Amino acid sequence: MANATLTMEERNTMQIHPSRKKLLIVTGISLLLGGCSISDWYNGYYVEKSANISYQRKSDAYYNSESPQMKELRKKNDAYCTDLAHKPENRLQEKGYPNGVFNEPMYELCMIKRGTPTYGAYSSIMQAKKRDAERRAQGEIVPY
Repeated sequence: MANATLTMEERNTMQIHPSRKKLLIVTGISLLLGGCSISDWYNGYYVEKSANISYQRKSDAYYNSESPQMKELRKKNDAYCTDLAHKPENRLQEKGYPNGVFNEPMYELCMIKRGTPTYGAYSSIMQAKKRDAERRAQGEIVPY
């Protein structure tokens, strides 16, 4: 009886072993073939999502740090600059849009001139200042 039980255990072990080998081979091949798209996903979807979240977080922090008076001024300036950029004579002509499109550069400049730059304008101004400071440190002549 004990000899029959031992034979059954050996038989079960022998039957499981080849299927484990096949599973390991199939898993290895699928990982190798799927590995190409993982880098595409990481560099495309994940990085874009991460950049959007980071920009949104910094933008919210920029606008939330303003005083109530500055927020009120921003609302007034936003209404004025939006109206100015939407006027038919100020719209940008682009193919496929017979009435033109919103003049974003005019809106940005209007907000800057009125003392309430948008976060996008503020961040580009700060990047330009950092770049100029680095160039000055390297010995290049950059006007202040």
